[in-house]
Amino acid sequence: MTKEEVTMIGFEIVSFSGDARSKLLMALDKAKKGDFSECDKLIEDANECLVEAHNSQMDVMQKEASGEDLELGFIMVHAQDHLMTTLLLKDIIGTLIDVYRK
Repeated sequence: MTKEEVTMIGFEIVSFSGDARSKLLMALDKAKKGDFSECDKLIEDANECLVEAHNSQMDVMQKEASGEDLELGFIMVHAQDHLMTTLLLKDIIGTLIDVYRK
């Protein structure tokens, strides 16, 4: 896998993670307004984006685990950071939405 291919996967991860982040923040806004039907739909959409990000991440991890030498650049580092902060945001927003449901 070339550095350019790894970089493109990094961009995929950033894109999917960014979409998930936006949907999670919109879901929280819907929960504040009591629109839990739309909130739940946005959470589901965010989860689908996170699955896609994870699948992209796993593609790189599987290649490395199989012995392929990968050249990682800053884009992939940024992508991993973006994904992990979005996963943390998902946990925090889930707790906040539970508070609004009560």
